[in-house]
Amino acid sequence: MKNEKAITIGLPRGLLYHRYKILWQNYFQNLGFKTRESAPTSRMVMEDGARLAPDEACLSEKIFLGHVNSLIGKCDYIFIPRVANLGRNLDMCVRFSALYDTTRCVFWETGQKFLTCSIDVVNGQREEDAFCALGQSLGCSVRDSKKAWKSAKKMEEQAWDSAVKEQERLYKSQALKILVVGHSYILEDPYVGGVILQNLQKLNVIPIRADITDREYVIKHSPDLSPTCRWVMSRELIGSILQHRNKTDGIILVTAFPCGPDSMVNDLLTRSIHRIPVLQLIADSQSGTAGVETRLESFVDIIRMKKGEL
Repeated sequence: MKNEKAITIGLPRGLLYHRYKILWQNYFQNLGFKTRESAPTSRMVMEDGARLAPDEACLSEKIFLGHVNSLIGKCDYIFIPRVANLGRNLDMCVRFSALYDTTRCVFWETGQKFLTCSIDVVNGQREEDAFCALGQSLGCSVRDSKKAWKSAKKMEEQAWDSAVKEQERLYKSQALKILVVGHSYILEDPYVGGVILQNLQKLNVIPIRADITDREYVIKHSPDLSPTCRWVMSRELIGSILQHRNKTDGIILVTAFPCGPDSMVNDLLTRSIHRIPVLQLIADSQSGTAGVETRLESFVDIIRMKKGEL
């Protein structure tokens, strides 16, 4: 469907954007709407978000609000979905359920319009249903909305399969390999995770991302380490560690302070992982990634010494 009004939908480049960007972009474009993404994270974006965010917000939420701020007045709507869970025992952090309402409260004086849909599989709100309702709220038919979602979902799945296969090919390299464990919105953010990945590559290390994995497989196996963890993205990372830990030379746990789920899961991981070096890196709005280069150099040197390469 081509929309004659050419409405522009803003997509803040933070949080769930990094998980669902292909789905969102193609869904709106399939319905004839334009999309506008915020620019990659910079220190200014982070500082703007930190100034606007509630005191208890984690660094990733502050960055997200900075991206929203950069889109204010530049698009007709800014899209912020509510995502409660993806099924039974597949809960999202509560921030994702509240993000739409939190953001509207932060920017209520701007007059900016926001757009949302609700995904809560446990209570019968599937992703497909949510996007059908979203399309209808924008004046599109149920048929066109469902067709747009199905097409976008197929593209998302194809792109994800390709990314997983590309990562598996990294194991063919003879270089040192380190599993970098963090949520996609951390590792794909150039201001936070990008610095870590780039510095590892400069040290001739192959970074293996724990978030790029066969999600169905790792979710199934995550109870082998933690049978009680309910957060879906944490379960994915736990299962991915179990899948990769015997194939990598070290593990780096990357957290955006003060992430509640990560604080508990990382403690579990550091107590459970043995015979492989583990490094924890925590980024916040004050220090950012200060000192990361030195800590990574030391960690890599420890691994090389352990392997007898130094």
